Amino acid sequence: MPETLSPRLEVQQLSRSFGGRAVVDSVSLSVAPGQVTCLLGPSGCGKSTTLRMIAGVERVDAGEIRIDGRVVAGTGAHVPPEARSVGLMFQDFALFPHLTVAENVGFGLRGDRTEKARRVAELLEKVDLSGFGPKHPHQLSGGEQQRVALARALGPRPRVMLMDEPFSGLDNRLRDGIRDRTLELLKEEGTAVLLVTHEPDEAMRMADEIALMRAGRIVQKGAPYNVYNAPVDKAAAAFFSDINVIRGVSKGALTETPFGAFLTPGHKDGAEVEIVIRPQHLRIDFDRGGRGPNPTPQDGTPARGTVLRSRYLGRESLVDFAMDFEGAKLTASVPGVFLPKPGTVLWLMIRRDRCFVFGI
Repeated sequence: MPETLSPRLEVQQLSRSFGGRAVVDSVSLSVAPGQVTCLLGPSGCGKSTTLRMIAGVERVDAGEIRIDGRVVAGTGAHVPPEARSVGLMFQDFALFPHLTVAENVGFGLRGDRTEKARRVAELLEKVDLSGFGPKHPHQLSGGEQQRVALARALGPRPRVMLMDEPFSGLDNRLRDGIRDRTLELLKEEGTAVLLVTHEPDEAMRMADEIALMRAGRIVQKGAPYNVYNAPVDKAAAAFFSDINVIRGVSKGALTETPFGAFLTPGHKDGAEVEIVIRPQHLRIDFDRGGRGPNPTPQDGTPARGTVLRSRYLGRESLVDFAMDFEGAKLTASVPGVFLPKPGTVLWLMIRRDRCFVFGI
């Protein structure tokens, strides 16, 4: 996406409270034409309230919302939803059961009958539902209903598309294909997309940018790669995957761990720290504790652990260990099938360049 594109959606210092409790607190973000931004976070963190304020169905307490540079909320302005050029898609497809597919898609379109019929036919073709016009929603599968909802949302050519967990009602076999096709169509239209989800995998798959939200605030923004690989804190790291946490005390910018001394610069002597590593970055060393011919320098000192249990998850196996060093408990992820018996002693090594250090 060209960096020169001006933001289509701009949200600045947006806030909303209910009963004296801040649900959305100083949220700022921008989305360019053809860009997909995922507002990601746990249930109750303020994602949907933010979306509703942008849509215009919820008023703002403070802050400003602009669409193509036009203020639609804030500083005394409140443009009604139908005048914001915003499309909406939700988990509940909200199709009218008494209307046909064509009538659902055409609902709210302007123009004469011929123009509307042409636009409906064009939209149904885009979502691969040509010939479905005479059918009613109850005659369609969940995936087909979702595509009808997409066609209806695209009908007025919105500048911004707001999507609140629109794929969560679909089974896994359908979800990926429909998600990808939906985003393809929205990018073709040059629509700015703000997608709300609580699923990290969905955000990583769909987003050009992720805005990680917690307790009403955005705590980190960036490309999926950066948010995943440079989390702002332990909670951010844990939101994307399981994590191992090794606790220790920094002395002389070093912290003792099962894998030897670990660099912890920036932390004062006596400061408690947590070293975080994901299970896939723990490596089981079958070559006698790393004393073989090809040790990897960044792996550092091997550490001995005793298997507590192992589980096969399909693509990978998870193995839990009790480490010799202070009884630390760690979990390693191993591709494929690896199910050592409890009590088996193995050596582990870590990717030090994949660890994160946070103060407590």
